[in-house]
Amino acid sequence: MTLCLGCLSVLVALALSVYVLQKLCFPYFWRDLLFLQKVVRYGVKLEVFKLTSSVRTVLDRFLQQVQRIPDKPFVIYDGNVHTYRDIDRRSNRLANVFLEKANLRKGDCVALLMNNEPDFLCVWFGLAKVGCSVAFLNTNIKSKSLLHCFNSCGAKTLIVGSDLVEDLDGILNSLLSDNIQVWAMRSWTKHTEVHSLLDKLESASEKPVPAALHAATSLKTPTLYIFTSGTTGATLVLKKKFSASQFWNDCRKHDVTIFQYIGELCRYLCNQTKTELDKVHKVRMGVGNGLHQDVWQEFQSRFGKIKMCEVYGSTEGNLCFMNHIGKIGSVGRSNFFYRLLFKYDLVKYDIVKDEPVKDQYGFCRRVDKGEMGLLLSKVSAISPFFGYAGSKELTEKKLMRNVFVKGDAYFNTGDLMAEDHEGFIFFRDRVGDTFRWKGENVSTTEVTEILGLVDFIQEVNVYGVQVPGHEGRGGMASIIVRSGFIFDGKKLFEHVVRDLPGYARPLFIRLQEVMETTSTFKQQKFHLVQSGFNPSKVVDPLYVLDYKQKSYIPLTDTIYQSISAGEHKL
Repeated sequence: MTLCLGCLSVLVALALSVYVLQKLCFPYFWRDLLFLQKVVRYGVKLEVFKLTSSVRTVLDRFLQQVQRIPDKPFVIYDGNVHTYRDIDRRSNRLANVFLEKANLRKGDCVALLMNNEPDFLCVWFGLAKVGCSVAFLNTNIKSKSLLHCFNSCGAKTLIVGSDLVEDLDGILNSLLSDNIQVWAMRSWTKHTEVHSLLDKLESASEKPVPAALHAATSLKTPTLYIFTSGTTGATLVLKKKFSASQFWNDCRKHDVTIFQYIGELCRYLCNQTKTELDKVHKVRMGVGNGLHQDVWQEFQSRFGKIKMCEVYGSTEGNLCFMNHIGKIGSVGRSNFFYRLLFKYDLVKYDIVKDEPVKDQYGFCRRVDKGEMGLLLSKVSAISPFFGYAGSKELTEKKLMRNVFVKGDAYFNTGDLMAEDHEGFIFFRDRVGDTFRWKGENVSTTEVTEILGLVDFIQEVNVYGVQVPGHEGRGGMASIIVRSGFIFDGKKLFEHVVRDLPGYARPLFIRLQEVMETTSTFKQQKFHLVQSGFNPSKVVDPLYVLDYKQKSYIPLTDTIYQSISAGEHKL
């Protein structure tokens, strides 16, 4: 008996020691392990799908819900409730129209240009039921940018929302000359070449089309081409546009429990006037990305301890982080278990030269803990990189080869990150040709091409600069005026408003005599970004976008101070 008690005491002491050691040295062990189990479980499911050639799509899940809860609200929009059965029946009608009138067939790609509305889902599901892949076009883009996105997905049919038909005026002839059929969610159209959809729905059958049309047998079968972010859920409260002033009222009205955010969205909410109802709601979680530490703290302090689940990843990327712990400021978390499955590295990056730092053998150098570096993700069987549709050049451009050893390949995220000693990942900045403003990715290459069409511009260099009190970076363009011309602020204003979405329009213009370049003749952005738009520090003439005067006007010290104080609306 004494021996047994002694053994029990030793076991208790050992267990207590292990518990204390785990709490001190590995405080997140169990939470990390549970999170990893979920990741592995989903990975196993994907492998099973691959082996059995049985793939469940978003449409399959929706149809399952139709059978299970047909009368449950699926979408609440503008005060109207649409059940699962409602959406299913309307999408059946659309599917039959697509088959009989539009002659769409399984495997066709169709581009969809529609705003947030129930018919967006109906059209999407209708196309999916026919077996078509769908390309979601960004409703903010116009002109050549819209045409480029359409052409890049290889679609031969375009479906446009009733309120967006006029946006096609500049490119409709190009579409029609390429034998693209255009359908509008209207009962009639003034364009004789544009087909109407709503009038044909009245006589269309609600009978489901054959299930074999939308059966998927491979994970590599294209289902969606995504140019913007999106979400699906059970009951979804949908609005045409985000309203910061009505957000919490809508949450209270519809008993919203989870919302999707981008960093700016949370800042907009924090900028609203405080009320006694700020913490009166049922929201328990927010899921998204781009939430900065200062906004995060203010948001939770003001609106309650809502769990903010920050994630990091991209549609085409082969790596994803999730801050399942909830540490403020972190975009995700890594640990020993995670690294066993997903191989990634942070490598030293020379911002001035705009390239990774190499050692004497031509290989990349890893950064130390806490040091900022370029995030690379190894391409392997577990984390493959499928690339971009229809462009081997763009796919290869996103890969870095011979990174640490000959023959290896890594996906280049283009993001500068840092990892602390506890394994938390922090986003620091973007490199290359993209920056983020108003929750949207802005391609400097695209903006450069649009500005280059202005007759008085000889050369232009587009980049993002930090703006006090704002997330991301505001667009700025350094311009060299063509010989024999003068800078015309009104003409430039008209051009960018016509051909660029609001988030991509340069807020500031800097006139230069000579454009600085690197030793490899690349445009130099680093010093331009660093100098910003402060007229007291920049000797070159500066201009600012002014919607009231419909022009780019001189950026004075007074205007700069107004912007810095948050008084001047950008």
